Amino acid sequence: MTLLVLDLDGTLVDTIEDLRAAANRMLAARLLAPLSGAEIRPMIGDGVAVLVERALASRGVPADASAARDYLADYQANPAGASVLFPGVRTMLDQALAAGWTLAVCTNKPVAAARTLLASLGVAPLFAAIGGGDSFAVRKPDPGHLLGTIALAGGDQSRAVMVGDHRNDIAAASGAGVGSIFAAWGYGAPEMADGAGAVAQSPEAVLSLAATLLRTSSSSG
Repeated sequence: MTLLVLDLDGTLVDTIEDLRAAANRMLAARLLAPLSGAEIRPMIGDGVAVLVERALASRGVPADASAARDYLADYQANPAGASVLFPGVRTMLDQALAAGWTLAVCTNKPVAAARTLLASLGVAPLFAAIGGGDSFAVRKPDPGHLLGTIALAGGDQSRAVMVGDHRNDIAAASGAGVGSIFAAWGYGAPEMADGAGAVAQSPEAVLSLAATLLRTSSSSG
């Protein structure tokens, strides 16, 4: 089998408004000014605790364990209000399945919130496995997170490709010996593509790039 492993926030789904809303409710409860979309964008990708820490730091407030708990409880109750699949993603997923790919998600988002979000968008049944930020003892950029997700999906790292918009996705793939595609339509800065096997400007480009990466890997191996 060939396995396409995809990041969630910034790759499959545009979640920025729901993430921002939960962060702003957490900040408002502490009488702090809200974040703009431009402010929260670079805070995304390293998990809940880091996002909350960055949000508080942007307002000159030190990390607060209760803030992370409050944010997580709020977000898990409201993960999909304004979130939408990026344009072209559903077509790409359907075409991947039709072409014989198995699909999986590897995200630093808590797995319960990831499942709820994907279900609300009608795509949860498309994925053989969802590896969340709390599914294993480690998370991206640790390659163990990606390898664990591949194992959950019944795949093999030599026949897998990772797609993501953050340096953590590229680093996890590199450490796992898995080909990687940087999702240039997502939240990550362009320099986060360093080390990726390929860069996709849109979801429509993913499948041909993934097939090329696997062919190159097979011929070099």
